[in-house]
Amino acid sequence: MIAGRDLVIARPADAEGLLDEHAFEHEEFLPYWAELWPSALALARRIGVLALHGARVLELGCGLGLPSIAAALAGGRVLATDWSPDAIAFARDNAEANGARVETAVVSWADPGELAERGPWDLVMGSDLLYERRNVPLVLDVLERLVAPGARAVIADPRRAAAAGFVERAARSWQLRTTTDTGPPRVDLHELRCG
Repeated sequence: MIAGRDLVIARPADAEGLLDEHAFEHEEFLPYWAELWPSALALARRIGVLALHGARVLELGCGLGLPSIAAALAGGRVLATDWSPDAIAFARDNAEANGARVETAVVSWADPGELAERGPWDLVMGSDLLYERRNVPLVLDVLERLVAPGARAVIADPRRAAAAGFVERAARSWQLRTTTDTGPPRVDLHELRCG
């Protein structure tokens, strides 16, 4: 249940069947998007209670689209992005099934040029982006390019090892507040505000 509503989220019946050896060899792309992860649930619960009233919202790595749906139902004008066209198709269908207006685009969050051009964004969000240490500087760089002064970001993370480095580095440049969604499992919600 998100913000008092039961939402319906479809996902592929066989996520392992989506493995593409060529895509993995080229970019190490795995179909992580095909699972409804605890971080996406925690992020959706957090975002679903906000009064977004037309705020421009961007989700990085939307997967099945749950946080984007929550943002749209909270009044946001949402762009859900993912590197996978299959993820985008599921996110679009899930949004429609739940009566949420969500724009979608096939864009990797690791390449924020196009996303910066489509801004400015009032809220940038993502879940489970910190699954490898190498993603920490990448996520921070993306947020620096996409979050305008006065805007904010919310990054949900299930306490992965790389998150400690993210928190330490983010606190140097951002106003940072971390809360915990007790789940289960426990998921930290890192809220960053610019300027």
